[in-house]
Amino acid sequence: MSDKSNENCRQDTTDVSKKSLKKEILRYKEIYLLMLIPLVYFFIFKYIPIWNGQIAFKKFQPVKGVFGSAWSGFSYFKEFFSSFYFWELLRNTVGYSFGKLLVSVPASIILAVVIFESRRQTLRKIVQTLTYLPHFLSWVIMYGILLSLLSPSDGVLNDVIRLFGGKPVDFLTSTKAFPFIVILSDAWKGMGWGAIIFIAALMGIDPALYEAAMVEGASAWQRTRYITVPSILSVIVMVVLLKIGTILDAGFNQVFMLYSVPVYSVADIIDTWVYRQGLLEFKFSLATAVGIFKGIIGLLLVIAANKLTRKVADSGLF
Repeated sequence: MSDKSNENCRQDTTDVSKKSLKKEILRYKEIYLLMLIPLVYFFIFKYIPIWNGQIAFKKFQPVKGVFGSAWSGFSYFKEFFSSFYFWELLRNTVGYSFGKLLVSVPASIILAVVIFESRRQTLRKIVQTLTYLPHFLSWVIMYGILLSLLSPSDGVLNDVIRLFGGKPVDFLTSTKAFPFIVILSDAWKGMGWGAIIFIAALMGIDPALYEAAMVEGASAWQRTRYITVPSILSVIVMVVLLKIGTILDAGFNQVFMLYSVPVYSVADIIDTWVYRQGLLEFKFSLATAVGIFKGIIGLLLVIAANKLTRKVADSGLF
């Protein structure tokens, strides 16, 4: 009897849980409907294409399709790893990604703290609007802006150099200047938008902490160091981890718009190389193999970085 009673109790508990879950879903149906949109997007454009990832192991021919193409094993992975440009592409890609990470994230944090600490509401709105506006501009427009600033003939920066008696510099074709242009222009375009995340985290800090610190005579720097930064540390860790996961995505659109043949040695990244090999030369299997390689490396980096940050900051994604 006791076993039957326990089984009935478990069944009743399960039924109650299902009813309460159904009630909660109906109560917040608008939110679940909004959540359905990104889920459908990821399913169609992210998860279904995983099935076609098998062409990385096949001699893919569009006429024969995915199933009709012959298997080739790991030949395309070997072709990429043994390529003359492999280490150069890897160096450029990782270098740009880490450079952007080291510049953009601190810049976004500093901008968020400055906006948050400002007591002039109008000034805050103006600065925030002006700084996140570039995010909505495409890299085609950004290239035009950079060209007007850096052009050797009539660029603003070169006009200043001439004013002081110097010789104009073609920054966009200089192997020394190009990496700095890529990293700094990315920070300029993205730091305002990135600051929104940190501003949202800052707004969640209890104002009583700042009031107590001010009573104790803490300066603005001390309040930032001992209250602001530790309070948003978990958000900083999350943002960094997400960026580490895409460490081999160095910004195809940006580099594609800015680079040219003279700076291939320092500008060419994995994505631009794949574009030329996969789409222009129709090597779809090779391009897919490189994509799988990038995904595996990104996954391993996220796992390793997550374990490291859990030890250091006691927080992580999982």
